[in-house]
Amino acid sequence: MHPLICTHCGEWDPAPDTSSGASVLLCRFCGRTRPFLRLPLYCVSGPSGTGKSTVAGLLLERLRDRFVVLEQDLLWVGGLRDPAGHHRLFRSTWLRTAAMVQQSGRPVVLCGTVVPPEFEPLPERALFDGVHYLSLTCDPDVLARRLRARPAWREWDEERVAETLEFAAWVREEAGRLDPPLTLVDTTDSDPVGTADRIAAWVEELHAARP
Repeated sequence: MHPLICTHCGEWDPAPDTSSGASVLLCRFCGRTRPFLRLPLYCVSGPSGTGKSTVAGLLLERLRDRFVVLEQDLLWVGGLRDPAGHHRLFRSTWLRTAAMVQQSGRPVVLCGTVVPPEFEPLPERALFDGVHYLSLTCDPDVLARRLRARPAWREWDEERVAETLEFAAWVREEAGRLDPPLTLVDTTDSDPVGTADRIAAWVEELHAARP
């Protein structure tokens, strides 16, 4: 079941080969194929403070019968925090995890901060037949206020707030130029229920449009 281990010869292949068909993986060691369901991955992203965690539970209520909603911070622990390669280990682990979950026949909606340059170059990206990105955003003053209001244990000092505001500005400016582009949803004046409705509609419309 592990997406990188051949079920025939047991070899580990860090670069999945999908060249033999949409629903199979080819082992470069023994040359045999094995069934593998490739579905889209839906990423609900955005800088800290834009509302991802708040809407995750609401998305679960709306999508749980057809999709698997997961929160990225679940694996933000121990060695997976290694910053090397733009947190390569953390990103790859999530792609592998989502790829295994989708073998149940339901695609994953992953809630957590990620942008296309962090997923698209990875070899595990081939385990999906598409990755779609939506990013929450909000007014900088509102975002700063939300971050400063967080409990002390989350350690949001002014330097960290400034870094997040800079990242948020980059997301807004670059969203349309990324490959694939980001769909932006502004949460400045939107309540969580309304935001969750918009995201759920985005997921459902994209999934319904699949060939």
